[in-house]
Amino acid sequence: MTLTELKYIVAVARARHFGHAAEACFVAQPTLSVAIKKLEDELGVTLFERGGSEVSVTPLGAQIVAQAERVLEQTAAIKELAKQNKDPLSGPLRLGVIYTVGPYLLPPLVKNLIENVPQMPLVLQENFTVKLLDLLRQGELDAAIMALPLPEHGMAVQALYDEPFVVAMPKDHAWAKRKDISAEDLKSETMLLLGTGHCFRDQVLEVCPEMARFSSNPGNGMQRTFEGSSLETIRHMVASGIGLTVLPRASVPDMKDPNGMLTFVPFQEPAPSRRVVIVWRKSFTRRAAIDAVVNAVAECHLPGVEMVQLQAAA
Repeated sequence: MTLTELKYIVAVARARHFGHAAEACFVAQPTLSVAIKKLEDELGVTLFERGGSEVSVTPLGAQIVAQAERVLEQTAAIKELAKQNKDPLSGPLRLGVIYTVGPYLLPPLVKNLIENVPQMPLVLQENFTVKLLDLLRQGELDAAIMALPLPEHGMAVQALYDEPFVVAMPKDHAWAKRKDISAEDLKSETMLLLGTGHCFRDQVLEVCPEMARFSSNPGNGMQRTFEGSSLETIRHMVASGIGLTVLPRASVPDMKDPNGMLTFVPFQEPAPSRRVVIVWRKSFTRRAAIDAVVNAVAECHLPGVEMVQLQAAA
């Protein structure tokens, strides 16, 4: 068996689809299918049940896939060990960022790292939390910046900053001059949310659970909700008067922009917020590279966030 074959079976187990797994591995589907069949013949077992639109993993296949994941992680660790005598700040760092952090953090972060550690260029990828964790486990990423809470992951974690939420509304909205807003106030409003898969959507629903359901009675729940693909799309929809939304504070450079089409109002204290963290595999040996990113984030001076410094933890 080869490491490539192990990578293929892990990809199929995660995607539950040969075509999608082949895309994730950047190979043609016949190449992946032939390699997996070769491995099954060599082991004398069936790893996957083929049939229908979705592929299922056999009970024995699940055990073998789990072992393959450990082998691939240890292989990545061997490569990292080979670099220990080299400068940990020399060479690219593959960094993932969730969609609702990337547009606001990456421009100043990349600028700071170019100035401070030009020998460590970033290879960036924006994605959903679950996908970034998968890429970390597979060794496709070195670290990722995301927001708590996270699903079970077994990674090392260090806090970066706490970020409050704010309410965005059209400039002529009746609440535009209010000092603050409570989550309860939003029950009677048409709200715009990110689509399923965005962790920020889940965080907003924790603050305002009424948004999770529709109600014909404004007193019992949200009148209506719309979903958007990105915060910037939703921001433009709010500006056009369709409804209100909740945004992370770093996405709002100026809470009192007199020339903008939106008004931003903070929540009543204690304001809902999220903690943004950096996550990496415990086997990753370039800790100095992680520290360089943490320090660069601290120098970004994102609007309205509070930097935190905590010890790394599982």
